[in-house]
Amino acid sequence: MKLFEPLDINGMIIPNRVMVPAMVTHLCREDGMVNDDIVERYVAYAEGGAGLIVVEAMAIHQNKSGSLLRISDDRYIAGLRELTRRVHDSSDSKIVPQIIHFMKVARTGWRQTIDAVAPEEIEQIIVQFGAAVARAREAGFDGAELHSAHAYTLSSFLSRTNPRTDAFGGETLESRLRLIGEVMRSVRSAVGTDFPVGIRFNAEEFIKNGYTVDESKLIAERLAALGFDYLSMSVGGKFEDAVHTPGQVLFPYSGYSGDRCMPGAWLPRALHANLAAQIRSHLLSKGIRTPIAIAGKLSDPADAERVVADGSTDIVGIARGLLADPAWARKVRDGQADQIVQCDYCNVCKQLDGTHKPVICALWPQGALQAPKSAPEEAPLSWPVDAAPTIKVTNKGVALRWPKVPRALRYDVYCSTAGGDAALVESTKVTTWTDALALGGQRYDYHVRAVLPDGRASEASPSAGIELPVPDYMSPA
Repeated sequence: MKLFEPLDINGMIIPNRVMVPAMVTHLCREDGMVNDDIVERYVAYAEGGAGLIVVEAMAIHQNKSGSLLRISDDRYIAGLRELTRRVHDSSDSKIVPQIIHFMKVARTGWRQTIDAVAPEEIEQIIVQFGAAVARAREAGFDGAELHSAHAYTLSSFLSRTNPRTDAFGGETLESRLRLIGEVMRSVRSAVGTDFPVGIRFNAEEFIKNGYTVDESKLIAERLAALGFDYLSMSVGGKFEDAVHTPGQVLFPYSGYSGDRCMPGAWLPRALHANLAAQIRSHLLSKGIRTPIAIAGKLSDPADAERVVADGSTDIVGIARGLLADPAWARKVRDGQADQIVQCDYCNVCKQLDGTHKPVICALWPQGALQAPKSAPEEAPLSWPVDAAPTIKVTNKGVALRWPKVPRALRYDVYCSTAGGDAALVESTKVTTWTDALALGGQRYDYHVRAVLPDGRASEASPSAGIELPVPDYMSPA
């Protein structure tokens, strides 16, 4: 599989094309120090076989932000060094920190905007980024990633909504790129050219008057010229369309742009791969071969392999899918894709992030702070003999019910339409599910598998099928 070919990023050779994008965990305390829970979370990704692990955003300054990792002072280096040591001892995975500067926000809904940043503060930000990357190198990271996506400082300067009118203002793309250029100059001055430095930016902003893929092609071209060693792309996640919840700080993933950044179950799979393909094609037309990464509902192994094999991207970012199952890469590589704890995009993890609570997966056992470890010595599950799901048509859709299987943590529901291939449509911890998308005049067949916490599943249940009548509104008047 192309997905498991190594890739050389300025001397950092990642063993495969599977990337863990930065995901805030809220597992540290307000002191921003690495702790045992943080280490355990990232070691699990390494043991699971991810090629490149991007550690959750680390602040380069001391603005309050609750349980967020920091890299703003030398006192953080020892904990970060222990994190990199443990990851390197666990696998050949490469690990980089995502380094971030952000503006102030308040529970009232107020937020600081970049037009309030004084010129001397801009100079301080430039210096802070360089110093932070130098600490990353000292801590044993394999490289670093600058965060210029979503709602944060670098991204806000890059945005078409940048309201400044000075040399860093929004009137031209050149001036919007200036801060990133100055930051990269500071970074290279601090660590030289032999330390891999990537950047994450938005391929599309998905806000009113925000930039689209047409501009991001030009942005990517300039970022490559600045010497970034890989370009990791996300989308959306902006404050401009965020919905304020009283008593909570403004959460940039609460509006439509946030839905596009962390797409829920109702949005298509691999929905941003076409953006990566357009940007990569533009870069190649200019003779630029800087590796690119893209994320967005790519946890289906077939999708992940396809977008690398067809040249849409060089690296596949899988965030929620690898949160659900840190061993995703190992299972795919070893031909055990049917044992993956497959993310169902319920976005409980997103909701926890929005309320600054420890980020876990709803598919894990209740109360678990980390993904369950594989337990091959545990006996496999057996589906009850001849126990097909029962089907009932209700005003809410096709309702399924099946027997409870002892020791099962959850149940995976599969559906095929008109005799086609069966696809996973739901993971649930209860023994009922309703298909609200079934259409009259079609035949549907369903089966269920009982699943252990580590993803090992029973054989499929007997299939249950139903042919729905054509609705009366389709009859001639």
